[in-house]
Amino acid sequence: MIKPTPPSPAEKAWTEQKNKLKKQFPFLTDDDLMFDINKKDLMMNHLQITLGKTKSELETLLGTL
Repeated sequence: MIKPTPPSPAEKAWTEQKNKLKKQFPFLTDDDLMFDINKKDLMMNHLQITLGKTKSELETLLGTL
């Protein structure tokens, strides 16, 4: 029997941040917050537009979660 691999610390941290963002901005969807390490810039740009934040404001917001 193969055991599923546990989430990495980065994945756990993102899950926590994602849940906090969804509480603060209930209109965000799971698709808005889908994290793929290869598409991080795309997701960040999408969040900037959706939230009306600059890159710096978004980074500060994520740092305070």
